[in-house]
Amino acid sequence: MSGQIEDLEKDIRGCEKCGLSEKRTQIVIGDGTSEADILFIGEAPGRQEDKKGRPFVGRAGKILDGLLEEIGLDREDVYITNIVLCRPPNNRDPEEEEIDRCTGYLDKHIKIVDPDVIVPLGSFATSYILDKYGLGDGSISRLHGEVFSVSNLEGNFKIVPQYHPAAALYNPDLREVLEEDFRRVSEVL
Repeated sequence: MSGQIEDLEKDIRGCEKCGLSEKRTQIVIGDGTSEADILFIGEAPGRQEDKKGRPFVGRAGKILDGLLEEIGLDREDVYITNIVLCRPPNNRDPEEEEIDRCTGYLDKHIKIVDPDVIVPLGSFATSYILDKYGLGDGSISRLHGEVFSVSNLEGNFKIVPQYHPAAALYNPDLREVLEEDFRRVSEVL
């Protein structure tokens, strides 16, 4: 399966589908094993991710690494990507057009990795994933930690929306909520 990820990465490397391609340092495709049982989906790369070419390597990445460690996982055990693969200027939220143009790559990642659990991190990833699988919508503050079951032609898997780890940087009280929600992901496995 890693050959499929490599082929996808080759397709993505030259992407110019939206204006984000004009200012990026590099495309931040994904990280981890294509054999993962868990697929984490963030929103968009930040400054550090744009420099290093890997998702979640900045301050939010350190929180994610700690949360993974608490449930007995390493980054090498999971696959991590974003709904938008290029950094929006000044870390602004991804725009609808950027999401629309980039999520085809995410859909291919999901198909290749074929995870048992998809964990959208934050409101943009959660909205996209829940809509994609016809599960409605709602705010991340209401949906975080819930377990949704999907059984369709793409397979059988669970979706467990989470707050984005960066939320704990701005609201330290959310760290406990994230820890509890990550334990739920571990239980689902």
